[in-house]
Amino acid sequence: MQLIVPPLESEPWPTLGAAVCDFIEERAVFGPGSLKGQPARLNSDQRLVIYRLYELFPRGHARAGRRRFQRGGMSVRKGSAKTELLAWLSYAELHPDGPVRFNGWERDGTPRLGRPVNDPYIPLMAATQEQVAELAYGALMVICEDGADPELFDIGLDRILRIDGGRPDGKAVPIAGAPNARDGARTTFQGIDEPHRLYLPNHKAAVETMIANLPKRPLEDPWMFSTTTAGQPGQNSVAEDEYIEAQAIARGEIERPTFSFFHRQASDGYDMSRPEDRVEAIREASGPDVAEWSDLEGIAAQWDRPRADKTYLERVWCNRWTASAAQAFNPKTWERNELPGERIPPKSKVTVGFDGARMRDSTALVVCDVATGFMELRGSWGFGLWERHEDADEDWEVDESAVTETLAEIMRTYRVVKMYCDPPHWNNTVGEWSVRYPDRVEEWWTNRRRPMVQAIAAFSEAIETGRLSHSGDPDLARHIANAGRKPINLLDESTGERLWILGKLHETRKFDAAMAAILAWQARMDVLGTVQTTTRRRGARRIR
Repeated sequence: MQLIVPPLESEPWPTLGAAVCDFIEERAVFGPGSLKGQPARLNSDQRLVIYRLYELFPRGHARAGRRRFQRGGMSVRKGSAKTELLAWLSYAELHPDGPVRFNGWERDGTPRLGRPVNDPYIPLMAATQEQVAELAYGALMVICEDGADPELFDIGLDRILRIDGGRPDGKAVPIAGAPNARDGARTTFQGIDEPHRLYLPNHKAAVETMIANLPKRPLEDPWMFSTTTAGQPGQNSVAEDEYIEAQAIARGEIERPTFSFFHRQASDGYDMSRPEDRVEAIREASGPDVAEWSDLEGIAAQWDRPRADKTYLERVWCNRWTASAAQAFNPKTWERNELPGERIPPKSKVTVGFDGARMRDSTALVVCDVATGFMELRGSWGFGLWERHEDADEDWEVDESAVTETLAEIMRTYRVVKMYCDPPHWNNTVGEWSVRYPDRVEEWWTNRRRPMVQAIAAFSEAIETGRLSHSGDPDLARHIANAGRKPINLLDESTGERLWILGKLHETRKFDAAMAAILAWQARMDVLGTVQTTTRRRGARRIR
């Protein structure tokens, strides 16, 4: 599974990427490790990232020749030479022959060979002083010393100087997470290695300072790049901030993104208790090039150690922000229940679920066909999800009149036999609905733990057995995947295990549509046998 934002387009943008890739492979070498000193070789993912990072606005554009992206990020699994990539880019940005900045147009509208940076200043950041030498800066030291042009650099533990005619002419420096480190520096390129380790206030302040420094040298078109592996969810690390920003770009919530991001991970739904599934999950997270030289079986065997931290292993080797065991529902099973193109016919008997908050979150209406168990978040009646976008104002809130009108359209389109509403945040509104639609709209409090556990179990069983189907709506699928398990102080009487209800995997990952779907399903369960329905099709899972 890949997340590439902004999405790739059929018409490519002008880019300096090809020349930068050629330069790296001609002049640079591998840093510390088994391949130390050998000529640099870029894999296909790295080439794609470099081409994107060096995209330019085309001729005729108001910003023609300037960088399309001010920031970039790459998120790949452990052992994918991501630190090497950051060091190679730093080398190209520091080198006096690096073709890394716009240098005019050819007659056919393509960019000429790029020019080097004038007086480069390149801070490379790590979480602690001890890590600085181990990560990108340490790799850059080896690349400058063992590469094609060692005479062009004066290499030290605290700086690497670019030498021109015997005089210093730019430098790269290591920095650790101090908020005012290099404040005021006029950077031309800056790198962050392993930003999933940067979560303390001083770390995040340092990164904000680095971002604030970018506009100070407009003639050199400064930018920054980070490389990481998925971090611990909910830790609010810099890497998590970038991942959340990338997801917002993918959903179209940021109109003019200046951040390019590449993320590769194992898809949802692998059974990590099975060795063969682990191998395939790691293979997918690796990508074809990295998988070719990796010991996938050996990596997968790490799960078999008696006290292995399986959540950690899944995070670093599958590059997953969410461990499969933390998710309430299996997204791959949910996907298998998709019936593309299906719609609930008008006048059908349906149930409705409603859940959400008015402020800084989301609210959802989900419709369920009583006869078939088919669910819709959007249909001929409209779209039942209202979400706060990442760039929305702080005082954003759901438009109550829009929700009420959407419900009215559902009532006009179908024969609604029961609607369950979680009333907090919407008490008065739900009360008005119950008066307007008597005997159909009911309160269903999701904070009642045992009923909630039972409702979740019924919903989960319906997904697993295929009794529940849906249209494949991506927003509903996202909310299903966002729902996490929140343990409670109640035990399953048959197994002795702690029971759980729904909780957030992260404060920004909304799952209100999943809760609304549970309420719609519970309402269906409660009316089955009390209303007469006509079976139109089977609700069983499609076999693929």
